[in-house]
Amino acid sequence: MLKRYKAITDRARHALKRRSIQFTISISFTMVAVAGMILVAAILSARFISSSEQMVSEDNRRMLNQVNLNLDNYLHNMMKVSDSMYYRVIKNVDLSSDLDKLTQDMRLLYETNRDLLVSVAVFTDSGEVIAAEPLSQLKFTVDPKSQDWFVDANNKIENLHFSTPHVQNLFTNSDNRYSWVVSLSRSVELTRSGSILHGVLLVDMNFSGIEQICKNVDLGESGYLYLMDGKGEIIYHPRQQLIYSNLIHENNLVAANYEDGNHRESFEGQERLVTVKTVGYTGWKIVGVSPMSDITSDYNQIQVFSWFFVFFATFLLISVNMFLSSRIADPIKALEKSVKELEKGDLDAKISIDGSYEVQHLGKTITSMAQQMRKLMDDVVAEQESKRKSEMDALQSQINPHFLYNTLDSVVWMVENERYDGAIQMVTALARLFRISLSKGKNIISVEDELEHVRNYLTIQKIRYKNKFVYDIQAEPNALRCATIKLIVQPLVENAIYHGMEFMDGDGEINIRAYLKDGDLYIDVEDNGLGMPQEKAESLLTGDSGKTRGKGSGIGLKNVQERIQLYFGAEYGLSIHSEPDEGTTARIHLPAMTVEDIDRNGGTAPGRGGRKSMDGGERHA
Repeated sequence: MLKRYKAITDRARHALKRRSIQFTISISFTMVAVAGMILVAAILSARFISSSEQMVSEDNRRMLNQVNLNLDNYLHNMMKVSDSMYYRVIKNVDLSSDLDKLTQDMRLLYETNRDLLVSVAVFTDSGEVIAAEPLSQLKFTVDPKSQDWFVDANNKIENLHFSTPHVQNLFTNSDNRYSWVVSLSRSVELTRSGSILHGVLLVDMNFSGIEQICKNVDLGESGYLYLMDGKGEIIYHPRQQLIYSNLIHENNLVAANYEDGNHRESFEGQERLVTVKTVGYTGWKIVGVSPMSDITSDYNQIQVFSWFFVFFATFLLISVNMFLSSRIADPIKALEKSVKELEKGDLDAKISIDGSYEVQHLGKTITSMAQQMRKLMDDVVAEQESKRKSEMDALQSQINPHFLYNTLDSVVWMVENERYDGAIQMVTALARLFRISLSKGKNIISVEDELEHVRNYLTIQKIRYKNKFVYDIQAEPNALRCATIKLIVQPLVENAIYHGMEFMDGDGEINIRAYLKDGDLYIDVEDNGLGMPQEKAESLLTGDSGKTRGKGSGIGLKNVQERIQLYFGAEYGLSIHSEPDEGTTARIHLPAMTVEDIDRNGGTAPGRGGRKSMDGGERHA
């Protein structure tokens, strides 16, 4: 199936390649538009069904709320009868002396609510009738204690209990007519000779009142409403006799587990919308049922109208697309001819600028592109020249001109005072300094060359400062073979001299040490100068230290930090540790790699996992 679909797609794509742009635009726009209209029609149909379902759901919900309100009022009236009988009558009489008053008050209460009531009765906890209206003679064959309403009242004495509909046949009736009732029972406290006894108050409500509330509800052509208790047992159903005869069925046991609100269900092959509302006080549930066939009865008419709309719109779109595609295609064909001239290498070819705004803009853009191509070809040559000049300027800027001038002044002074040995030593050190500074244009040199550069620098400075400080350079043999960025140690030494030695009263000391630790290379520059607070030392690396005293480095500590991290990564760099009057230590942290390792990687630093482990002893330099 997949291969067949792919073959059809390939044939369609191949056929479109041989067609003109006008045909492609027309057929593409038409197909997209038709697909869009079909999608819109489908969405509208689904929306219609959804809206109808939502409207029916909302109507059912409102209808059930009204039924719930009516039932609440009806049940509340029954509860008021029960409360009046208990709190106004039973609580105020003593059975040993006021039984006639109890019977009289009960009769009055019954007569007042006889339209709603079938009977009112009070029993002892042993099932004996104390008083009842309108009938009081208990049948010999009936045991009240076995009745559900009596058991429920004694089991949960703090609650009111509503039974399901049943025929009340407790009392002897001369005409043998018994009514369907819903019993409201509760546990009561009776007083007899000052003692408290437990009993049960029974109020039988006429079921016809509940039936009347539920039967006149309109839920559409085939919809209906039924009432059940919390366990799913039906209290009222418009087809209750058929259900009891097992001729039809209801999904009441499943609906008993539904939460309040709307639910979709499938029952006996029929899709239905079920709305549930719980009645307060009783736990009963009102269930409204609306078949989905009622909701979608107008769907066929909407479907016919939708298809008619699609066909009419398709015909209209084909006509409009043919006209518009010709207006678009002709300027594009002219622009295509101009582009073919550019493909031949003629950057001065005239570009067609015609048609709609977009096509004109495209023509102007192609014209501008050709001009930019000519300009870029000229700029590439100029950029290469500027790059070489910038590299040379960067190398030259690494040499502090003040240091060079001062050194040459010192050489002239020594020659004039016939101190030829010192002059020769300074000139020789200066020459070596410049040789390593240039390093044939390389940015990466060995630690050995870098320390040699520092040694020449210190030789010159020691002569200039008339042996005001001493220095010592130590390095492990394996550390000397490692690679480093050139001219990163000299700025640290320069700062140690200018900021650490220049204002000291006694002799200064500068110690330089290169070593390997945990697979990495470290170079320490330590002096015994005046030192500084650690906060100021850390600010030197960020450029936030403000104006520093002394002459300072031409490259600067911040520049050293940025060069190291730019080349090797943020995990490496420069750190400064200092305390006032305790001196300063500047520490360079680099990966332990040789110059050959970097050259094999094309001049870039390889990852740490690719470095060789380098160990070895110390060496005096």
